[in-house]
Amino acid sequence: MTESRVSAICIDGFNLALPKGSGIATYSRNLLTAFEDIGISGQVLYGPPAKDSRKISEVTLADAHREPAKGKKLDRFKKTAMSQFGRSAYPIVPSDDVIWSSRGGGRPPADCFWAAGNLFHYAHRCFQAYGQVTPVSFAENEGPARPDAVQWTATLPLYAKSAANIYTIHDLIPLRLPHTTMEDKQRYLRMCEFIAKKADHISVVSETTKNDVIKLLGVSADRITNTYQSVSIPHSILSRSAAQVALEVEGVFDLGWKEYFLYFGAIEPKKNVGRIVEAYLASGVERPLVIVGGRAWLEEGEVALLDQVQRDGTRAGKRIRRYDYMPYSMLVSLIRGARATLFPSLYEGFGLPVLESMLLDTAVLTSTGGALPEVAGDAAMMVDPYDVPAITRGIQALALDDDLVDDLVKRGLARAAAFSPQAHAERVRAMYAGLGLA
Repeated sequence: MTESRVSAICIDGFNLALPKGSGIATYSRNLLTAFEDIGISGQVLYGPPAKDSRKISEVTLADAHREPAKGKKLDRFKKTAMSQFGRSAYPIVPSDDVIWSSRGGGRPPADCFWAAGNLFHYAHRCFQAYGQVTPVSFAENEGPARPDAVQWTATLPLYAKSAANIYTIHDLIPLRLPHTTMEDKQRYLRMCEFIAKKADHISVVSETTKNDVIKLLGVSADRITNTYQSVSIPHSILSRSAAQVALEVEGVFDLGWKEYFLYFGAIEPKKNVGRIVEAYLASGVERPLVIVGGRAWLEEGEVALLDQVQRDGTRAGKRIRRYDYMPYSMLVSLIRGARATLFPSLYEGFGLPVLESMLLDTAVLTSTGGALPEVAGDAAMMVDPYDVPAITRGIQALALDDDLVDDLVKRGLARAAAFSPQAHAERVRAMYAGLGLA
C-alpha cells in the first residue's frame, strides 16, 4: 500500500464508550485498525461526563460508564443552547499507565484521544431542542496534530470545523422499516438530511445501504463509497483448538459440540427473533436453541411466545436457552460450537453475525432482507424472513443433513475471505485516496 499523505484521521467514540460494545463499536475498532494498516494516524473523539473538558484525562475515558451529571436545570439549559455555537475538544495522549476494560475491548488502537465533556449528550439535546447541529473544533496545541478529517461512525448531530467530514451510514432502517425502531422519525430524517448536505463524503457498509441513501436522501452516487465491514478476532481466542472449545461449551453450558442452534444479537423487531422461536418450536428438532441477546426496544412481541412456553414448563420450552449477555471470548466459543447460526433478520445494513459465524466454521441460515444476500453470497441457506414454514424447513434440513452443514461451512470460510481486515483496509484506503486525502 502507498504511504498516506494524511497526518491524522479522527473518529467519534460515541459507541466505543459503551460498556458492552455494539456493532458500530466493532466497526469503529476495525476502522482504526485499517488506518494503522494503511499508514494513517488514528484518533478518537470522546464526550465523557465532565464539567471542564481541559481536565479530562485518560483515567476519565477508561472509567466505568457513567450517565451525564444532571446538574441544575438552568445549567443544563445553557449548555444545551450553547452547543449550537460550538464545542472545543482537547487532546489526551494515551499511555501504558492506564488499564482499560478488556470486556469493553481494551484501549482503542489510536495514537491520540480528544475529549469534550458531555459532547454527545448535549449535541443530541441541542438538535432535539433547536434543530441545530454542534460544530467541534480541535484545540491548538503543541502536542498531537489536529485531524485532517473526522469520520463520524454513527448518525450524529455533529461536524468538525477546519477538517473534512466523512459520515458513515450503516443503514436507514428507521426510514425503511419505521415500525421496528423507536426513533423520532422526523428528527432522524432531519439529521440524515443534514448529513446528506454537510458531508464531504459518505461511507456505507453495503450496496443496499448505498442505494437507500441515493433513493431516500437524494445523495449522488459519486459522494458515496461502500467499504463493507470486516471481522477481526484476537489470535489468542481464535487459536484455541476445537477440543478446548468443545470442553468449555460442554462444561459451562452442558451443550454438545455442533449439537445446537444459535442466535446472537439484540432482541428487537428487525432481528425476527419471534419468528425464529416459532419456526424452531414447529420444527420438532431435538437439538437445543441458544439465544444470546439483551432486551432492546419493542422486544415484548419478539419474546412473547418464548416466555409463554417457558412459563408453562413445556418440553419444547425447555429446549430453548436464553442469555442476556455473554463475555466476548465465551460468545466466540458458542459460535464455534454451534451446528448453525440462525439469523433470518428482516433487514440489515450489513449483518456482522453472518460474517462472524462463517469465519468461525459455523453454518448459517439467513434471509433475503436488506444486505444479507450481499454478505452471504452462495454460502448460506437463504429464506424469506416473513415465511415461518420456510424457516422451519431450513432448521429441519440443518438438523438432519450433515453434508449440507459441512458444505455451508466450507463455502462460508471462502466467502469470509472477501471481507478480511486486509480487504477492508484497502477499501478504506481507496475511499480516502479518492478524496485526495491518502
